[in-house]
Amino acid sequence: MSLKPFHTIGIGVTFSPNLKANIFEASRLAVMFQSKLVLIHVGTESAEKMEQFQNILEPFIKQSLDYSIVFKAGDPVDVILSVSEEKKINLLILGALKRENFLKYYVGSIARKITRQANCSVLLLINPSVVRLPCSRVVVNGLKDPKTKHTIASAFYVASSLGAEKITIVEEITQDKVTVKVDDDKSLRKAAILKERLKIRETSRVNAIIENIPRDYTQDIAIKSQPIFGKQGYSIGHYAQISRADLLVMNAPSKMTFWDRLFPHDIEHILTELPTDVLIIQ
Repeated sequence: MSLKPFHTIGIGVTFSPNLKANIFEASRLAVMFQSKLVLIHVGTESAEKMEQFQNILEPFIKQSLDYSIVFKAGDPVDVILSVSEEKKINLLILGALKRENFLKYYVGSIARKITRQANCSVLLLINPSVVRLPCSRVVVNGLKDPKTKHTIASAFYVASSLGAEKITIVEEITQDKVTVKVDDDKSLRKAAILKERLKIRETSRVNAIIENIPRDYTQDIAIKSQPIFGKQGYSIGHYAQISRADLLVMNAPSKMTFWDRLFPHDIEHILTELPTDVLIIQ
């Protein structure tokens, strides 16, 4: 289990109003994680563009930031994905809209298409900032899934690196696990007992994962286990929103077919309405 998962960080950069904020966010993370930073610009190279990028990067170059800038013309999705493969990027940072309209759910924005197809972890930023904002509260999924151990370990690594105060592991339990039909007081009590047993079982499973993470990453942070009954993806997104999480960490989805787009998976609920910055661990 690697607890330094991001050796190379990539970010797609365009000359938008958020250009400086996006580069500052990516550069700060590269310095914190001691990673190399790759700026990916979809377009042709020019001396003027290079100068603009280097002027923005200057404060981090003084901090010995290891970086490179790639210029490549073509389709934005193809360019960003191909450069990510070529440069062996472990974490790709993308700007995202806080709300996307329903139509885009089907056709997919550039960020969504890349998120679905990327073979690396993806960080979706909704509120990039030039000034560093604290990341105090981290929420991570605790799904019963083969990817979850690595996702939780990565969440602790990120939380520790960012100086977070609290990490909450949310175990989403679908209602179909509670098979009792409630129609009187006796069945209501039975359902309540079953729910409590499920909560204890899920919390025990998550605690076993945490015990295998080096104490350097777990000892200085408040840890909460939060079982929730509800729809996977929707429940954790809602919890991240109401708990005012600064970062939501999720398992990467399995590769999707056209039919999956019509019948959304866990992660699609999050992508439809991002509750906060979202880190998807591959």
